[in-house]
Formats: sequence, structure tokens, C-alpha cells
Amino acid sequence: MEPASIIELLSPAKDYHVGKAAIDCGADAVYIAAQRFGAREAAGNAMADIERLIRYAHRYYAKVYLALNTMLYDHELEAARTLAVEAWQAGIDAVIVQDMALLEMNLPPVPLFASTQTHNATPEKVKFLQDVGFRRVILARELSLEQIRRIRQCTEVDLEFFVHGALCVCYSGQCYLSEALTGRSANRGACAQPCRNTYDLLDATGRVLVKDKHLLSPLDLNLSRSLPELLQAGVTSFKIEGRLKNESYVKNTVSHYRQQLDALLTGTLYKKASSGSVAHFFTPNPASTFSRGFTGYFLHGRPNRLASFHTAKAVGEEIGVVTALHPGHLYYKGSAVLHNADGLCFFDRRDRLCGTKVNKVEGEKVFVQSTQGLQVGAVLYRNYDHAFEKQLQHPAMRTIAVDLWFTATASHIRLAARDEDGVEAELSVFDSFSPAGDLGKINRGIAAQLEKTGNTIFKVRRITLQNDPAYFFPVSTLNQWRRDLLALLETAREQQRQRPQAVLEPNAVPYPDATVDYRANVANALAQQFYARHGVAVAAPAFETAHPQEAHYMRTKYCLKHELGYCPKQNPGKALPEPLFLLNNGRKIELAFDCKNCEMALVM
Repeated sequence: MEPASIIELLSPAKDYHVGKAAIDCGADAVYIAAQRFGAREAAGNAMADIERLIRYAHRYYAKVYLALNTMLYDHELEAARTLAVEAWQAGIDAVIVQDMALLEMNLPPVPLFASTQTHNATPEKVKFLQDVGFRRVILARELSLEQIRRIRQCTEVDLEFFVHGALCVCYSGQCYLSEALTGRSANRGACAQPCRNTYDLLDATGRVLVKDKHLLSPLDLNLSRSLPELLQAGVTSFKIEGRLKNESYVKNTVSHYRQQLDALLTGTLYKKASSGSVAHFFTPNPASTFSRGFTGYFLHGRPNRLASFHTAKAVGEEIGVVTALHPGHLYYKGSAVLHNADGLCFFDRRDRLCGTKVNKVEGEKVFVQSTQGLQVGAVLYRNYDHAFEKQLQHPAMRTIAVDLWFTATASHIRLAARDEDGVEAELSVFDSFSPAGDLGKINRGIAAQLEKTGNTIFKVRRITLQNDPAYFFPVSTLNQWRRDLLALLETAREQQRQRPQAVLEPNAVPYPDATVDYRANVANALAQQFYARHGVAVAAPAFETAHPQEAHYMRTKYCLKHELGYCPKQNPGKALPEPLFLLNNGRKIELAFDCKNCEMALVM
């Protein structure tokens, strides 16, 4: 029989507290950044905090990955290498990288994961990354199920795929719009998110086709209904986006996907990557925390709608429709129950996002701070659920199942434990003991004390008692034996924990292409050395180093013509005078369309 595939739920961690909450809610692993070289510069952490998170995660055999996934300049190479070494010494389980310079460095045996910023979209590219030594490849978000299947058929490397969170409209690692417009490079962790801005769309004659809309702002990804298909396609790590997201978002989203995955990991084909189970204290709902509305992106082909034209902000969950409006209050029809202090939002007559706060609720009558901009028939969204947020304040309880054996004789007490992973510990006490009292009553008392695991990571699943004749033991003694045994068990777990290791052996595996251009993001000598060793000519260095005139600001599978109903494949008789342009604050950007490959580019 084939061994079960190890399946991982991977959560973002803005900091220690968010990472701990993710572990508590069932994440098998978290990814976090240090103070430098992370692709979200606002989510950096001291190594001491990362080490603290590592120690906590490892108690559950969960893992922690370091996001060292920015493009590097020559003067930063030694600092990046030192950071990777320090992370290894702190106990990190893998390092996520974009820059191939890391493969040219003298590193400890830390597994390397190829970031999605290396644009991992073809079997040939993923196979190459596997062959040069990456232990995992994080696939491009734009892939379809069929493309993932083809990659799996051609490779053996661990495959990670985003299943939830914000989407970059451009192919990851190949967006230069922020750098071009503001000098803040996405590949350096400083993206200004110009894709979330408003734009006018102009045709070749200067006619305004769309005015002041978020034309490049996608909805958020939600693939929770597609997990069975992704499992069958070969994905082994299911990734939630959001290293800038708060604790409530992470608790809610991790809990949702933990429950969804657990329902699928019941047979012999798949096994959860970490230990323990979670007693969830609320019903997860991804729409109840940050959400722009959801899309399945390109997993099942190109959807009719990908963008959120009217706003780039979170709108939350649709909860009903306004049926009547009066000064200071409204009536609504819907299935959701509103609460005092809820936040509501809606679109006014000009499709602008507006908001108000709930002061009091009387059935379908809702007293709000303001009704300005509201109208009868308006769709209401709840972007802050006060009662739900209060539930999220309670800590989750993640526990590891353990079986206990208690055996008593006149001279020897043996207390043994075996946890759900098969880790064992034993405590023996040698003394003189005398039988005393009622067997049933004494054994019930022993069992009652042994199952009180308190603030440990364990939960007693089964107790086997051999105490006949009945030996009596003080409650304080039983409690101390239990504490000592569980401490021994946790120590045994750490001693038996398998730390992943990978020694890189440089090779000359040929790269799928003979040349790479600025989109390979080569900004240092070691990255250039890497490509040279694999038979590749670097035709142009990273965009950030030169701003080459022939470069695109971005190239994307998202297409405005399709989004607006002007796709020539779907509506061949409906055409626009091209080229088309985006206009923002006086800056005009040309759009180019590659209809053969169903791609759109923003060109200089």
C-alpha cells in the first residue's frame, strides 16, 4: 500500500501572536518574515519572536517557514545568508526564497521552497526547480486544475497552492507597476498596491469608457469548495494568504479550512501534517472577516467576473436588502441577524461604498448612525460582525490525544502514556503500598485525577487501570504523577520530532529556456552565476536596476476586455478602438492584449 500523502494547512503569521493563534486553530504550519527580506516589509519580526513561535509550533509537530522572498542586491547577500543561518539555528523548518542567489550560498541544511514570485506555472519550470534542489514549489495562483495535474504528473516535489486570500492581479514576481509609478518595488517587499487604485479606461479616440473605477482590483480567492479536486490533482500544502491580516481573520480562516480539510482526511490516502485536534468555539465563516467578495480565479477556467470595480475595500457578507427607510432607522429583509455595534456598508446611487454603524436592533427594524446615501432596495453588507468578533476573542483549544495506563502493586506504581503519534513515556514509583477501601470508588477517583490535563497540550482519550486490590493514593500525589508523566511525554515528543533537512548539491541541470530577461529579477552576481551554471544567458537585469524601456509594467491573465464584455473570442462583433489606456492622476498607461494566450499587459 502506498504511504499516505502528508497534507498541510499553511497559515500566514504577521507576528508571534497571530502565528500562535493560527497553530491553536489547527494550522499545520505558518510562514513568517524576519525584519528584512520579506515580501511584506510591514510584517517583519525579531528573530527572538520567530524562535518563540517555532518552539510553540513544534510542540504540535507543526512547522514554521521563514519568508526570505525578496529580490536581493549584491550588498545584501551576506546579510541574507546570515539571516538564513540564524533562522536555522532558531529551529526554522524551511526558507521561502525568490532570489536564486540563495542556492549559490554556503547554507546550513535548511530546506528551500521556491516562492510563487519565481512564477512557477509550467511542468518544465517546476521540474527544473525540483532538480536544482528545492523541496517545495509554490505554484502560480493562475493555474487551472488541469495545469496542476500536468505539473504533478511530471514532478515529485511538494506542491503548495494558494486557496484563500487577496489576489495579485499580475503574475507574482513579475509586477513592476508600483516600482515604475512610486519607486516602491513589489519584489523588494514595498508594493504600494497601485492595482487597488481607481482608473479611467479610455479608447484610442480618447473617449472615456469607464470612469473612476477599480479596474485592476480582483476579488479575494476562496477555494474551500475545491479542496477535494486540489487534493486529487496533487496539491499537498494549502496556503492562506495574508501576512498583514489580523488575528481575527487568521483564526476564522484557518478554522474554516481546518474543518473542511479534516472532513476529507478520514481515509488512508491522506494524513494531516501535524498533531492534535481543535475544539472550535465558533462556526467559521470566511465572509465574516476581511473579504472583498470571493472568486475561484482560474481554477475551473476563466470566470465571468474577477474584479471588484466599485471598491477595493472589504465589503464583508451580504446580509439583506433595505425594504423601508426612515430618519435614523431602516427596515431590511434577510437571513442574517444583526447586532448592536455591527458595521454595515452599501453602495449609493453613484456606486460609491458607504458605511454606517448599528446602534440598536428591534427585529427587522435597525437603528443606525446615519442613513445618508441609503435607498430602498440597496443591498446591505456587514463588514463588521460585533458578536462574531467577540467569539473570536476566546482562545482556541488544540490538544493531542493521549492514552494512559495505571498499574499498581504492593511495591510498584507504573504510569505510562502513548499519544496519537505513538510517542511513549513512562513513570515508575517504588514504595510500599497497602490496599484500602472500595475498589470501584478508588479507581473512579484515580481516573478523575488522571484525566485532568489542565493547561498541557494533551487530552486524555482512554485510561486503563490495573489496581486490584484497591490501593489508595492522595489526590495531590496522583496530580503530581500525572504532571510528571505528561512532562516526560512532551520531552519525548521533542526528542523524537523529525527535523526536515536538505543539503544542496549544486548541479548543471539545464534551464527550460536559453535566456531570461528582466522578469527573472536578477539583481546580483550570485543569481547571475546560478543562471550561467544552468546554461542561461541573462538578457536583461532586474527591472528595478535599470527600468528597461521595452519592459511591461505587468502581464496578467486577468483581461479588462473580457471583464467588460469585449472579448473578441466571446463577442467577435463587439470591438473597441484600440489601443486602450488606463488613466490615473494624469498618468496614462497603455494596455496591450495577447488574445492568443488570453493575457493583458500594461506597457510603458
